[in-house]
Amino acid sequence: MSSSGEFQASRAGYAADQYEPAYMPPPRPRFQGRTWLHVLLFFLTVVTTTFVGTFHYLAFISDFERSRVTVDVTTALLNGFWYSGTLLAVLGAHEMGHYLLCRRYDVDATLPYFIPAPIPLTGTLGAVIRIREAFPTRTVLFDIGVAGPIAGFVVLVPALFVGLHMSTVVPNPTEGMGLTLGEPLLFKLAAYATFGSLPSGYTINIHPMVFAAWFGMLATALNLLPFGQLDGGHITYATLGRLSTPISIATVSFTIVMTVISRSWLFMTLMMLAMLVMLGPRHPRVIDEYEPLAPGRRALALFALVMLVLCFTPVPIEPMEF
Repeated sequence: MSSSGEFQASRAGYAADQYEPAYMPPPRPRFQGRTWLHVLLFFLTVVTTTFVGTFHYLAFISDFERSRVTVDVTTALLNGFWYSGTLLAVLGAHEMGHYLLCRRYDVDATLPYFIPAPIPLTGTLGAVIRIREAFPTRTVLFDIGVAGPIAGFVVLVPALFVGLHMSTVVPNPTEGMGLTLGEPLLFKLAAYATFGSLPSGYTINIHPMVFAAWFGMLATALNLLPFGQLDGGHITYATLGRLSTPISIATVSFTIVMTVISRSWLFMTLMMLAMLVMLGPRHPRVIDEYEPLAPGRRALALFALVMLVLCFTPVPIEPMEF
């Protein structure tokens, strides 16, 4: 996810000759990154995700807590890296996709800020880069917006298949409480390719690497929603221009409806409503509004839509009593 918190351009640009010159704010100093902060946040995120990963590993080897296992702390922590390493690779690839394209187009942006969060299931709230200037053209906006989801997708797909090959098919739990994860279409296809049709009364005891890939799919789907300054909002605005505004409003309405269906949508809905109140429904303009988007990039926008469909699940997480 790329965040454009401040939109003041540091470059001069003109629209085509037949148009008026585009708005050109005065130059500003390039952003001076605080490398120590990026390193610190990354280290803390490694700690929180590895800690969470140890619980995913213990749940995996205990077979839904039907087996008593004794594991020393060092072994548990080392196996927690199955989850944390995979998840940080997916999130890091996503944000570096944005960052490297910013560097290519000379757009002022920071390195990724990883967000540690000592919460169950994930151990992180993801990562974000900060972009400090307006995008010069729709092409630049599109390329930077789409690069992140594609880079993350390229990492999470093989991670999903590798993790499934380390997972096991087991009988359904018969007692206790737990959480069920929604199954995106990509997960269903990968699970069928790995195990075929499961026998009645059986389920997959997923390896921690699969859970990391699942969280990567969730993050990809949420970022590709066509709203505001999410990656999907950048792609939609670059492709459809001002038609993106009603689409953004429709997306917020959609998430409100989804919150009624599943409370796991509540955080995303509140975040979108906050962005709507603070920034409004319109995507910030690029400097040159009139440069057309090449047909090849429009085809890539359709691929982004395919990624959204493959990674989306209407009910991400639900409690279940066995």
